[in-house]
Amino acid sequence: MTALLFGSISTLADTSELQRRAFNDAFAEHGLDWNWSREEYSEMLTSNGGAARIADYASSRGQEVDSAAVHSTKSELFRKLLATEGIEPRPGVLDTVAAARDHGFKLGLVTTTSPDNVSALLDSFEELSAASFDIVVDKTTVAEVKPDPDAYRVAVDGLGENAADCIAIEDNVGGVESASAASIRCVAFPNSNTGGGDFSAAVATVDRLDPEQLVRWAEGRE
Repeated sequence: MTALLFGSISTLADTSELQRRAFNDAFAEHGLDWNWSREEYSEMLTSNGGAARIADYASSRGQEVDSAAVHSTKSELFRKLLATEGIEPRPGVLDTVAAARDHGFKLGLVTTTSPDNVSALLDSFEELSAASFDIVVDKTTVAEVKPDPDAYRVAVDGLGENAADCIAIEDNVGGVESASAASIRCVAFPNSNTGGGDFSAAVATVDRLDPEQLVRWAEGRE
């Protein structure tokens, strides 16, 4: 292994409930009588793309909404929540980043969320920043969002590595599909709302990151 690729901001910190809260607050601001329960939201997380999620939900209810505008409001509210609520790194993330650096692995953040959301998350950390990564891919960098493999191909090319020598960490099914389609081994690291997904395409599913396991993966011992 030569590179470790974190596949979403929720692989670094579990933002899923803040995201759901921001969606519901955005619906209220736009006069929509929608309120996504945790169970309902979890079922939606098999695919990526918040604006598409809003549009699909509106269609299922026979309503027409400006999904882009609602999603823009949601993103603004989400960034405010990150700033005011605070966030903690997920278990093992900081130790795994440090171990990757110690072993000379390159690090990437490969997401298809907005650059503003990426910045808001990284600004909420004391220990991580954009400078912690050798490459950061966001939705402005790619032609297609996940589960399309474009984001991973951009990351691998940008790092000058081979896909077979990289490992991705993903928290949702669409992310695992994206990495797998790019021929990258993927470890599933579900968040609080994605644990019920089908992660059979991943090489492993974990509830915390283990730097010693990272080394074993790197050496091909697992």
